[in-house]
Amino acid sequence: MAETGASPLPSTPLARSPLFRAEQFVWLTARVLEQHLFAYHFLRGSPEAVEAALDAYRNEDGGYGHALEPDLRGPVSQPLHTAHALRVLDAIGRCGGQRVERVCRYLTSVSTPDGALPAILPGQRGYPTAPFVPVVDDPPSDLLATGPVVGLLHRNEVWHAWLFRATDFCWQAVESLEKSHPYEVQAAVTFLDSAPDRPRAQAAADRLGRLVREQRLAALDPDRLDAFPVASGYAPGEHHFPHDFARSPDSLARAWFTDDEMTRSLDHLAAGQQEDGGWPVRWRRWAPAPALEARSLVTIEALCTLRAYGRFVG
Repeated sequence: MAETGASPLPSTPLARSPLFRAEQFVWLTARVLEQHLFAYHFLRGSPEAVEAALDAYRNEDGGYGHALEPDLRGPVSQPLHTAHALRVLDAIGRCGGQRVERVCRYLTSVSTPDGALPAILPGQRGYPTAPFVPVVDDPPSDLLATGPVVGLLHRNEVWHAWLFRATDFCWQAVESLEKSHPYEVQAAVTFLDSAPDRPRAQAAADRLGRLVREQRLAALDPDRLDAFPVASGYAPGEHHFPHDFARSPDSLARAWFTDDEMTRSLDHLAAGQQEDGGWPVRWRRWAPAPALEARSLVTIEALCTLRAYGRFVG
């Protein structure tokens, strides 16, 4: 390519900011959906553009597929894809109306006999799937799949018949947890942060926070990671930190950690931005495309978390 004579980008604090560096990474690598989502969060982009991009992943059954959740490839609708779609709609303030009514009809159609959601439906078989995601013929109810969906629907004051039994399942699952792992705890927090019975949610969160600390599920000191075991089945080094559980200061999980622990956690998150401007995927990478697609997701999430705690991003 010929020289244009253009001057290089100025070396100013703004040009070196985490947001500027992340923006370059997003434009270089992200899917259209994450490009619009980044623009919505940080560049005054429109929610309509995000919705339009999300529609490409929606199926006629009201669910979502087409690798919206990057570790599940193929076109078929799955609860984990649909939970991802609800997170996007919640982020842009569009989690309601006929779109969500269709989603709730889909959720009803794929629920287990106790009214909850399985993680993966057997229709995934035959499509490329992360090796750490088991596909079975008769999948059980799963808090990891059900908790975030129920929590986001309650957060947006959606009322649908599907929610009654699914909410009961989440209460029973959360309140009976004796041993857990970080992703399941995150699902429980999403449910508890928006569950309608606030005193009950507070009591359940207090108990869950004690479990997290007793079982060392949160790495409280990034400089001493060997003191915090990685959960069984996770990738080497796949630790979770206080900010992974308390995504914002308003989360019930924020009370689980001291101010010093949260400061160390956020410092570690801020320092995790890589040379190319993106944040790394910490879970097991099994194919190039899912890992690259996931990096833009975790990059947007990192910036949103830092901004929620008042950290400078740009």
